[in-house]
Amino acid sequence: MSESQEWTTVIKPKDKLLAVDFKELWRYRDLFTLFVKRNIITQYKQTVLGPLWFVIQPVLTVLMYMVVFGGIAGIATDGIPQPLFYLAGTCMWHYFSDCLLKTSNTFVSNSGLFGKVYFPRLITPLSNVTSNLLRFGIQMGLFIIVYVIYAIGGCTAHLTWYILLFPLLVIMMAGLALGFGVLISSLTTKYRDLQILFSFVISLWMYATPIVYPLSLAKGKMALGMDLYTIMRLNPVTPVLETFKYGALGAGEFVGWSWLGYSFVFMVVLLAVSIVVFNKTQKSFMDTV
Repeated sequence: MSESQEWTTVIKPKDKLLAVDFKELWRYRDLFTLFVKRNIITQYKQTVLGPLWFVIQPVLTVLMYMVVFGGIAGIATDGIPQPLFYLAGTCMWHYFSDCLLKTSNTFVSNSGLFGKVYFPRLITPLSNVTSNLLRFGIQMGLFIIVYVIYAIGGCTAHLTWYILLFPLLVIMMAGLALGFGVLISSLTTKYRDLQILFSFVISLWMYATPIVYPLSLAKGKMALGMDLYTIMRLNPVTPVLETFKYGALGAGEFVGWSWLGYSFVFMVVLLAVSIVVFNKTQKSFMDTV
């Protein structure tokens, strides 16, 4: 006697490299939630201070910036108090860089799990970006507290209506981090030394982004035979960060809708390219990882 079988789940390679099965991602939403909880719990597990490191890290970073860049180098901060100016850039950059570093190691760090059970691989980088929102939220809370303290003291910093773009700016930072991270993660399955190189590039990237100095300092200066102000704005993170600073602090100048649109288009194209490379790599990455 033959028994008929009905398959509830069919696993097969994607026909289109740009295809993203959102229905499948939604079916695995419980696993996504577990990954998010795992990332949050294990980050500071078996530590003495635990989640307090979310606050201690930006505070120590800002203090170092005040000594080195504000005190020794004497770099101006557009008339904004140094702690407030540095904290605004640090909070945004830390979210971007942390998402980028964790996402760029997706295949290698989860190779044991990927080789045992099937689930949509994009869940892991998406969970990294989502879990880091907790840390980002706590640090933004610290920024708000410092902001209120200086506002009571008569600080010249003030909100502008561009602060309403904050949710979009966070999405753009997450999208840029996800795109670069997934792309690098796909490449490092075969070329491991790219991970070392990329960690070094992120360190340099921070100094190419106006975090410890205002973008206005680049005006009228040349580098590599090009206008340094234009080169700085070609960094897709710069328009996002400068828009946040201008919205939250009222300092500097708005880079313009065209440059903010450039960052958004850059993010969309980057995500499309990274998904293509990711889908192509995941078919055979267990043979090379």
